[in-house]
Amino acid sequence: MLKGLMMTPPVIGRISIGQVVEKNGKRLPQRDDQFTLTTQIQTPDGWIKHPLDEKLRQNSGRKLREIPVQLIFNQPELNLRAEYCLFDRQSGRPVCVGNGETCQRHSGHGMETLPCPSPEACDLAQGGCKPYGRLNVLVQSDAPDTDTDPISSFIFRTSGFNSIRTLASRLSYFHALSGNRLACLPLALKLRGKSTRQSFGQPIYYVDLTLRTGLSLEETLESAKRIEQERLHVGFDQKALDLAAERGFRNGRFEDSEEDFEAITEEFYPELNQPQSLSQTQQAGSMPNATLTQKLEQQVQHVQQGQQAQQLNH
Repeated sequence: MLKGLMMTPPVIGRISIGQVVEKNGKRLPQRDDQFTLTTQIQTPDGWIKHPLDEKLRQNSGRKLREIPVQLIFNQPELNLRAEYCLFDRQSGRPVCVGNGETCQRHSGHGMETLPCPSPEACDLAQGGCKPYGRLNVLVQSDAPDTDTDPISSFIFRTSGFNSIRTLASRLSYFHALSGNRLACLPLALKLRGKSTRQSFGQPIYYVDLTLRTGLSLEETLESAKRIEQERLHVGFDQKALDLAAERGFRNGRFEDSEEDFEAITEEFYPELNQPQSLSQTQQAGSMPNATLTQKLEQQVQHVQQGQQAQQLNH
């Protein structure tokens, strides 16, 4: 195995609750009130939808707000990896990744392990470091031609605190109450909404992991026991799978590949793709020839861009 190359779950598609649109010559994130399943192919018109997207919508009244899923691993932290991440504003590459205690940081001396004081107390971050989570799930469908590969997954990426905290809590609870049968539980990703003062009264959406509609907790646990016994009977070794995944994650420092950096920063860190927006506002405020109207227009534009990114990131 190549050292430094993190081995991650195979991905065949993406799950998103927003999209990137072009507005006034700039590409900006736009929130949505439903899920979208896409392939990993992007065109000038956006990401190509995965065939499962349409199949799931046929049973959901067109608005896709619940996705039937199953997890790959029994250990919660293998299904959801969450960390603080600081991206370089020019290249879009991760500069520093930490967990609130320690971090891995690129420096003039190479890769260093340093204390991680969290974004609020970090001198390097200066507001640019955010939580960043990745959840891998198996999307299930009753369609006869659905790919039933037990390892290939869909990935949901988010920098939203609400989604990360909710998903981490749910994974921990389901792991405990199922008796270490997390990978056997029939579950669902559901989209929930709420309003906060920071959202200026507008709804923000986050992702939750819950029981499937129509299944009680008792039925879910019974199904997990049955699936576990069926897997044991055919020689499915869940412990070995979890161990292999753990070794793969430890083999590298950064999970995303370089070819993913541009798409990630565009969707979740739009300010990195517009490094001049704030400086232009500051320059206008210091230029004696700039009119008051010009100054206010630039300030309003910067605030609106920040609000759009904040709403999507939840």
